[in-house]
This record gives sequence, structure tokens and C-alpha cells, in this order.
Amino acid sequence: MFSGIVEEMGEIVEITREGSNIHFTVKSPLAKKLKVDQSMSHDGVCLTVVKVKKKKYVVTAIDETLNKTCLRNWKEGYQVNLERSMKADGRFDGHIVQGHVDQTATCLKVEEFDGSWKYWFEYDVSLNNFTVTKGSICVNGVSLTVVDNEPGQFSVAIIPYTQEHTNFHNFEAGTIVNIEFDVLGKYMHKLLEMFYKPDAK
Repeated sequence: MFSGIVEEMGEIVEITREGSNIHFTVKSPLAKKLKVDQSMSHDGVCLTVVKVKKKKYVVTAIDETLNKTCLRNWKEGYQVNLERSMKADGRFDGHIVQGHVDQTATCLKVEEFDGSWKYWFEYDVSLNNFTVTKGSICVNGVSLTVVDNEPGQFSVAIIPYTQEHTNFHNFEAGTIVNIEFDVLGKYMHKLLEMFYKPDAK
């Protein structure tokens, strides 16, 4: 489990394929603090560390993960948002993030204001995901608050610190990102589907 507070940005320095799996070698200051079998969030995707070597470490993505996330678009040199798993005695500075991406979304536009930025994203509403104004959303592993809310679209506002310390500064119209919708909202939606049955007429 994660909180959506990015610790560092890493760099993808090597990509190797083994069957349908892809091994990503990541260069990061966090590497020296990691151990094999540890969970890490990479752009919001929970991956397991399989090898650690000095300033680098390796994670593996299976075909299922590649098909449902933006990891399939990663190239060497790509900057990735990183967060280690949440400590049980830690602070939830963000919100509950599972590291299970629901779908990808496309950046529609970036609006720059005086000292902040607003990013608009479009997602596939047919997959039964949704956002609510002032609700939580996780974009590429970053815990954010929904500003504007429309069917299949939402916006988030980014402060300078987040703009500088995450890969948001690389986003532009057309950029594909990972989205994890609020877990509480997903459970509520599922419960209503299961137990709320309007009277048939």
C-alpha cells in the first residue's frame, strides 16, 4: 500500500525482454535503501524489486501489467515517479493508494497560471470508473485532488513543488498516464451495484 507521495524520480536505464515479461533497470538514489522482494510504486504501479546493484535495481512487469498501464511506452531515459511502500506507523499525507492501476488516461491539455498548472485528462468512462469534485485521484503515482469533474474527464491543479519533483513537468497533450481511482469510491460503487435493486415496474 502507498500514499501517493512521490519520494524520488528514477531513470529507466535498461530494458530487456524475457518471453512476455519485461525487466526494467532503474537508476535511483533509493536503490541503496532497497532489498529484493520489496514493493515499489513506479508511476503508480506496484512492482517487486528482483535485483539490487549499487545505484540501480531491477523490476519485472508481466504482460497483464504492460497491457493495462503506460509501462508499455517506457523507453530508456524515461523519468519515473517512485515511492516505497507505506510504513504501518507512517503518516497518510496523500490518500490510500494500492498500486493497482485501473486504466490509463490521456492528457488533453496543460493550462499554466501564475505559479500553478492545471492538467486535464480523459479516460474511458465505459470501464465504470468515475471521479468526484474534491475527491482523491492518483495520476502516475501522485496523490491529487480532483478540481473539475465531467463524464470521462477531470482536471487536477499542480503546485510548483509537485511540478518539479515528479514527472508531471514532462506531460503534454497526448501523454498517456496511469490512473488509480479512489479505492473507497470503488468499493461503494460495487456495493451499490450488488445490493441496491430498484423496484421493478
